[in-house]
Amino acid sequence: MLLAAFVCAACGLVYELELVALGNYLIGDSVTQTSVVLSVMVFAMGLGSLLAKRFTRRPASAFALVECALALVGGLSVLTLHAWWARFGGYQAAIVALTGLIGVLIGAEIPLLMTLIQRIRREDAGRAVADLFAADYVGALVGGLAFPFLILPAFGPAAGALATGAVNAVAGGAVVLWLFRDEPEPRARALLWTGCGLVLVTLAAAAACSGAIERAARQALYGAQVRFAAQSRYQEIVLTGPAGARPGTDTGTGTGTDPAQPLRLYLDGRPAVCGPDEYRDNEALVHPAMGTGPDARVLLLGGGDGLALREVLRHSGVRSVRLVELDPALTGLARTDPALAALGGHSLDDPRVRITHADPLEWLRSPSGGRAAGPFDVVLSGLPAPPEARGAKFQSQEFLGLAARVLAPGGRLAVRAGSSEAGLWPVESGLRAAGLQTLPYGIAAGPATGCGPARPQGFLLAAAGRPGLALAADAPLPRSLTEAGLRAAAERLAAARPARAPAASTVLGLRRQPPAGPDRRRTGPPQGEGR
Repeated sequence: MLLAAFVCAACGLVYELELVALGNYLIGDSVTQTSVVLSVMVFAMGLGSLLAKRFTRRPASAFALVECALALVGGLSVLTLHAWWARFGGYQAAIVALTGLIGVLIGAEIPLLMTLIQRIRREDAGRAVADLFAADYVGALVGGLAFPFLILPAFGPAAGALATGAVNAVAGGAVVLWLFRDEPEPRARALLWTGCGLVLVTLAAAAACSGAIERAARQALYGAQVRFAAQSRYQEIVLTGPAGARPGTDTGTGTGTDPAQPLRLYLDGRPAVCGPDEYRDNEALVHPAMGTGPDARVLLLGGGDGLALREVLRHSGVRSVRLVELDPALTGLARTDPALAALGGHSLDDPRVRITHADPLEWLRSPSGGRAAGPFDVVLSGLPAPPEARGAKFQSQEFLGLAARVLAPGGRLAVRAGSSEAGLWPVESGLRAAGLQTLPYGIAAGPATGCGPARPQGFLLAAAGRPGLALAADAPLPRSLTEAGLRAAAERLAAARPARAPAASTVLGLRRQPPAGPDRRRTGPPQGEGR
């Protein structure tokens, strides 16, 4: 019985983590999703414990029913929620309802297990509780560690939940029915065995169809032909566009595909690249920083798609580039997919480029990382600026200070600050706290393309001395930038700078950033959000 408690606790925590991870992927706000799932789950567990008191007269039968129901609901949870969100969009109410149902079933386990243990051996209640809780907590530890290190990498979210459900049904239902086979009447025992078998058959059928279900959900979600989809250790990567799409030899155009079906890259369901307008953001990040001083040694933080790197390599003075990207699956895709590789000008294969797969913040602080690799003439932070605390560590004072520390004398640091003007100023405060002088600039909203209306983007250029805005003579002129336009944007933003500068974000005091434009939780392909 303690072994059954151990396995059931492990399965219960895996269901909980699956819901947290799926909520983070679908909605993007990890703090809110974790808080909602944990709060609802704990409340529902208490409710389930109260409801279980009514079924302690036949604890073995009740426990078998609970475990079969939990295996079915938990095992199908990921596929159900993903398909529902992709098809209908409404997700918050669904995850709360499913979390509550799973919590009620998990909460019903402890009273029933306690009753069953007391039937096996009569002992002091305190000792019985200690044994049961020890098995439960150790099982939770194993489930919590197995989820990120075994289940997610080996199976993925959907198949991992289905496999967990199968283990739950066998351990919770079949084992208990075997140990306490004399409790149910023969007819009831046959029905319970049949129920467990049907649950296993249902989970097996769902596993066989999971690929088709996920493909249909992606088709409904992204609204374009999916040419690549994979769950890496860090994120889900989806690339859409015509299967035979190959941008032309002029990689500077950034289109090369049917304008009605441009190449799109999504990371964890959120748009990262859209072919026809990606150059605007990448040109604005790279060229101003490269235009006012030496550019022989460049550090690019993020940008594993190779598009910002393409702009860096346009400068003939570049001798070496260190690219630090967390996810090797992203750089692998950018190298091997014909369309995405051509869009990036095959920049990742340039002999001047050295790729390091590591968390940029951890790499910068490591003695064998940023300290040993620097100094750099130009540091470019091409990391996304999401409107929530999950990714704000890359705009924190600590991160910016570490990035400033690897600058060579006369070096420049450029940071993407997002599409919300209000998000510029905390980043500027962080750069100034690192001892740098700053210059805000941006690109205005552009005309609609195959990606929809091009949204404005804000950037900050920083250096030990007063930074200037210019375009370098050792590279072709950008398509979206002019020196006059950059200076006009800088003057406008300088005039809009708040009289009292907001405090810089810190790793321990990350704050939610103001929303940046339309809601990104949608059922069709997001429009106009280049990385």
